[in-house]
Amino acid sequence: MALKIFYIFLSLMLSNIVFADKNHPNLLIYGDSISAGYGMKPEQQWSIDLQEIFNQNNIGLKIINKSLSGETTGGGLSRLERLLDEFRPIYMVLELGGNDALRGYPPSKVKQNLTEMISIAKAKDVKVFLMQIKIPPNYGKRYQKLFESIYDDISKDSKVELLPFMLEEVALKSELMMRDGIHPNENAQPLIAEYVYKSLVPLLN
Repeated sequence: MALKIFYIFLSLMLSNIVFADKNHPNLLIYGDSISAGYGMKPEQQWSIDLQEIFNQNNIGLKIINKSLSGETTGGGLSRLERLLDEFRPIYMVLELGGNDALRGYPPSKVKQNLTEMISIAKAKDVKVFLMQIKIPPNYGKRYQKLFESIYDDISKDSKVELLPFMLEEVALKSELMMRDGIHPNENAQPLIAEYVYKSLVPLLN
């Protein structure tokens, strides 16, 4: 009898923990090297700056950055569900696709992967913000146009908000970019955080 009561008590405790986690105000940043802070010390990443801005403005969200350098949409798709179950975010900023373009993957496949990730997140009651990705014209103008257009299409088809390309104000400024011309340097990180903040906050509810 005592053992039965113990298991009932344990079951109730676990159900309460799951409920609390489900409603924990986490924002998951899910991207590639741009969001992972390639070449940065952990404390220099724009996601850290964004958390500070949240704190200063009394926005009660905890940022969980699970971005990976070199990540593709296929790789992101393969690990997303586990991360959503682990961290139970209520919001997700999805910033993937740049490495797919670098490898010349078909835009249709990138679109399929992103759409599937959004569906997985929505099924877990996560509000998704899709980040526009832009690529250099030396990838080929036709490919560039096809690739960049999928983000607006996904936004409309999946009914998710489309955030502007976060390097919009830094990508063409050499003093804010690394020598590779792809990754922002440490001076760009606070600017990226401020840009993302201004784009994101009006959409939170």
